[in-house]
Amino acid sequence: MALFPWKKISSRMVHRNPWWGYFLDRVGAPPFGETDYHYVSTPGSVIIVPVNADGSLVLVRQYRYLMEMESLEFPAGGMKEGERPEDRARRELIEETGLDGALEYAGRFNPCKGVIREWAHVFIARELSASAMYARDHTEEFEVVTLGPEELDGLVRSNGIMDGMTMAAWAMARERLLHSSR
Repeated sequence: MALFPWKKISSRMVHRNPWWGYFLDRVGAPPFGETDYHYVSTPGSVIIVPVNADGSLVLVRQYRYLMEMESLEFPAGGMKEGERPEDRARRELIEETGLDGALEYAGRFNPCKGVIREWAHVFIARELSASAMYARDHTEEFEVVTLGPEELDGLVRSNGIMDGMTMAAWAMARERLLHSSR
């Protein structure tokens, strides 16, 4: 079966804020004809897997408004237009955990391919130490939590970790971290 690429006929930005734009495109989708496609487009995001010298992982617990619940996840955040992923990753690590460290790029993924045009960049942070530049964003509140890799695996399996970006980042970093500690 041949897959037919969709062709953009028109595009209109419906709304923009500092973090993302909401778009409505008219597309030709052979063999289905024309249709509207709604999506969010962002400059990207970062998620950091912080690793202590003993191999334990640093996560943050925070309240997630859309899900109406607390979420345990790796530090993460949205990028602004023109921002480098490495720069944003360092700021998010410091802002959410109060720690800084050596960053290693682990790869990227799309967090929600049918709704968001975005690349989420994954970094591993090692050689962690307290940052003198720590300043929390006034709109966020975090509890810093430290877990062993086995504990994190157990929480993923038992649905104690429900954040898809955390699960994807862990899938990308896990083998690299577990093999480097052996």
